[in-house]
Amino acid sequence: MPQQATPQQATLQQATPQQARRTGRLRHGRQTLAIPGPSVMPDRVLAAMATPMPNIYAGELVDISDEVFERLPPLARTTSAESFVVMSNGHGPWQMAICNTMSRGDRVLVCESGHFAVAWGEMAEMAGVEVEILPGSLRAAVDPAALTERLRADTDQQIKAVLCVQTDTGTSVRNDVPALRAAIDAAEHPAMFMVDCIASLGCEPFEMDEWGVDIAVTASQKGLMVPPGLGFLWASPKAMAAYEHSDLHLSYLDWDQRTNVSAHYELYSGTPPISHLYAMREALDIIDEEGGLDAVWERHAILAGAVRAAVDAWSTPGGIECNIVDPSSRSDAVTTVLTGSIDPDRLRDICEDEAGLTLGLGIGAFDGRAFRICHMGHLNPPMLLGALGTIEAALLALDAPMGGSGVAAAAAEIGRHLVV
Repeated sequence: MPQQATPQQATLQQATPQQARRTGRLRHGRQTLAIPGPSVMPDRVLAAMATPMPNIYAGELVDISDEVFERLPPLARTTSAESFVVMSNGHGPWQMAICNTMSRGDRVLVCESGHFAVAWGEMAEMAGVEVEILPGSLRAAVDPAALTERLRADTDQQIKAVLCVQTDTGTSVRNDVPALRAAIDAAEHPAMFMVDCIASLGCEPFEMDEWGVDIAVTASQKGLMVPPGLGFLWASPKAMAAYEHSDLHLSYLDWDQRTNVSAHYELYSGTPPISHLYAMREALDIIDEEGGLDAVWERHAILAGAVRAAVDAWSTPGGIECNIVDPSSRSDAVTTVLTGSIDPDRLRDICEDEAGLTLGLGIGAFDGRAFRICHMGHLNPPMLLGALGTIEAALLALDAPMGGSGVAAAAAEIGRHLVV
């Protein structure tokens, strides 16, 4: 059966040779990616991955692996947690968190604020864990008061863990992790606090020890600037103690098999992720060269502010607006933009097919209602302003309603932070 042509291919098939040459004529340069993971990868990181395969039992690779493990605790701002590396995307550490701490029939409370915390809960449910959803909004952060109320009602303490995301890339919300920790404490509840930092680590502040997080999970392909393939988990002493009472252990993800090792490669339950370890060391060097995490967080905050200034300038009744209503709950890693009467898929197609800019699509409840702008990882003002300028050009081409120039607003926001 012949494959159906895409809309772009159909246009080319119907066009004259001269028209076909004109279609997409502006996209012939370096393609720009603005989706919320994988993010743009530094050339140095990609080059590091091209290192020839080494001996996995001794020598340079073991030294690099040891170095990466030594540098993982500061990345999560912890001195007490055990670090684990999984060859996977973020779903690997999700599964690792559940199967090393939970038992069949245990209950977890999932804080709804978009797609990903609920998906984490669905994974737990498939493993035999009972899952309860704390209802939330797709346009706001998790309500700490609602969390306290639910945990106080759990008088027999059946809830063994609270799961949330710091940033949900579907809604672009940033949840207040320390406020949620305070909500658990206010209820005087012993549940473990598990936080998904997949979209936020390396993009905005996260303090595992200071904020009382028991398990933090992330992955390499977003703020950490390494291609997909590495998952990371940090487990507090409380979480490590829960291992002794759990009955969902899986060999490949088992904590005991990864901590009580006689050979280095057993840290990975087999052959190490060689190329990714070289890349991870390079990415950590890039973070240090910038001035460390505090400097990285500041850059992300400035560039995120520019994106929000652009969206606010574009906003108009029936047109564009930020999905997250409260400015203090908007992520510094990604922005979900509601489009009103504008067709977001048409806008994305123009940006990608005609100009070489790939934007994130709306997922879940936002399908056909939104697009997403990534501003995470390896990013600077020329890259961001180029993306915003392309979006604005596409909006103009669509004769879309706009309140004003988002590019001018973004440039003004960035200009406030330039040293003169």
